[in-house]
Amino acid sequence: MANHLADESSPYLQQHANNPVDWYPWCDEALNLARESETPILLSIGYSTCHWCHVMAHESFEDPTTAAVMNELFINIKVDREERPDLDKIYQTALQLINPQGGGWPLTMFLDPETLLPYFGGTYFPPEPRYQLPGFTDLLRRLREVYDKEREALNEQGDKLQATLDQMTPPVLDPSLEDVELLATARDQLAQQYDSQEGGFGKAPKFPMPNAILRLLNHWAMQRRAGQSDKDALDMVMISLTQMARGGIYDHLGGGFCRYATDAKWQVPHFEKMLYDNGLLLSLYSRALTLGPDALFSDAVIETIGWLQREMRAPEGGFYAALDADSEGEEGKFYVWRREQAKKVLSEDEYLLVETLYGLDKPANFENKWTLHRSDSWRSVVERLSLEDDNARALLTSAKQKLFQLREQRPRPGTDEKILAAWNGLLLCGLADAATQFQNSEWLELAQQTADFLRDQMWHDNILYATHQNGAAKYPGYLDDYANVLKGLVALLRAQWRAEDVTFARALADVLVAQFYDKDSGGFFFTSANSHAQAPLIYRPKPTLDDALPPGNGQAAQALMELGHLLGDSQYLDVANNTLRWARAVMEKIPAAHCGMLEALAQTVYPPEMVILRGPNELTAEWRQAVSGGYTPWRTVYEIPYDNVGITPDYLPKLVSADAQTQVTAFVCSGTQCSLPITELAELKTTLN
Repeated sequence: MANHLADESSPYLQQHANNPVDWYPWCDEALNLARESETPILLSIGYSTCHWCHVMAHESFEDPTTAAVMNELFINIKVDREERPDLDKIYQTALQLINPQGGGWPLTMFLDPETLLPYFGGTYFPPEPRYQLPGFTDLLRRLREVYDKEREALNEQGDKLQATLDQMTPPVLDPSLEDVELLATARDQLAQQYDSQEGGFGKAPKFPMPNAILRLLNHWAMQRRAGQSDKDALDMVMISLTQMARGGIYDHLGGGFCRYATDAKWQVPHFEKMLYDNGLLLSLYSRALTLGPDALFSDAVIETIGWLQREMRAPEGGFYAALDADSEGEEGKFYVWRREQAKKVLSEDEYLLVETLYGLDKPANFENKWTLHRSDSWRSVVERLSLEDDNARALLTSAKQKLFQLREQRPRPGTDEKILAAWNGLLLCGLADAATQFQNSEWLELAQQTADFLRDQMWHDNILYATHQNGAAKYPGYLDDYANVLKGLVALLRAQWRAEDVTFARALADVLVAQFYDKDSGGFFFTSANSHAQAPLIYRPKPTLDDALPPGNGQAAQALMELGHLLGDSQYLDVANNTLRWARAVMEKIPAAHCGMLEALAQTVYPPEMVILRGPNELTAEWRQAVSGGYTPWRTVYEIPYDNVGITPDYLPKLVSADAQTQVTAFVCSGTQCSLPITELAELKTTLN
């Protein structure tokens, strides 16, 4: 039978378009049919590169017998969580309330057709009972029977769930901790979670957690600025970054980081590569490199951007969402190796280096094959093999090229070719930070082209759209779309000022405040207030917790704070501060889980120092380099030309004489106070020191 997904743009929904299940997308037609026929809804949420989504699809959704039961008993709705993150956030939250053992994908929820509240939920269900889970078909029959025979009890359960959801937005409370104490508590909690042996936080599975690492790095920097030392915080940062870049979570042949490691030692990844992880990690590694050169970190940045350009960039601009973990129906098959495969194409010296460096001399670590990971430091391996460093690097370069070319002949994992505004916003920030650190004009141009794509193709009639595919933008954007793109634009303005970028940034900020900001309590809702853009659902979340993506409230507060200082706009600063005031209660409850929010708070504890340089680019570049050494997260430097400025900050002179335009003029601003014009570089250095 034909289902209703054939015309959908989502690669995930297309994967299910030929299932015997009578799938609908989330739409009025499906919801009305369920309501009018009094048939409960089976809601299945996943994404195209999700391994367990594939497993459940093969076992159940492609099976005619299972599909017949689903079609008889339920209205079946399939959702791509990347196109509809609002639905995913809401029903993941609901699952946590009715089954606290955890969420994930595929998310499988059973909804009352009238209220859309779930009366049961879970994630993956096997076709037959196993893993202490019921068989899916048996579960379907039981849940339909419960719906038919126990409606009154389910209504009472639904009322309680709705009441709990309504109370989930925290009230505004006065602080119990001083700001500095709250930041220090988060640092101490992260230290308790830190794996001192392998870096990172917690045990397997182990995620990169870039928000947490950045918070520790900035905590160390601010302590140093205050004349105090916290070497342990810096060690947690550098060891975590080193272990990740050495580990199998990093693709040593093609570049790019996988989503997480399945083990505590970072050796075996879950092989899907997501754009958002790589955008965040580009920023993080680029910032870490301001502390000093590190070949491992530099290679990770260079190779990751190479992978992004080669495999993830859409012809029309913008970057695709993800690469699948599976190829030929097997997880990781594209990436793993047998020794004989490597020996066949490498010289004896090349193989000896690869074997020693990447762990092929150790027992196989993934289904009788090897994931490439550095089990030891480069220096140790080179010394053990008695090689000169230059010779070893030449051998490694040639060996990696040969292995990469051989791997390219394998069937590739699938690519999710959705272009997501929120994820491209994170990458925009990563590319801008990398271009600035490496002084790489090609990367800067790549970042600017990404911003141009977002503005030209995904911004229409004052609406930023969440997705773009097949030449069309779709779904009015969510909080993450506006906040992440805005933060990326601010980072791009630091890298190079363009009139179109500052104009776009202000337009986004104004819609963000008008459509998402809670004017009564502070903070931002995940969905727009424009009911024509996004229909009301059972719950309107205001996310603050660190997740796979940084929380939209943290991103929005950080971006508005920096833009407010840059443009001298007190409204943006007030909105950012009110957001922090509203979120204070939840931040104090679990500080270490709110690193994104705490980054914004830190900007109020340690007032930012902003340097504005005006003049010809060839002269301002020299001044910029002179005041940008080391890691100084409290300092931002902008080079604003005298022409093609766009929006000129109110505190800067509007008219500059022809003579003044041939020299550099600097302004140093802290908080809301700015210095008089500075025309000598020595004076600027003295002012900053």
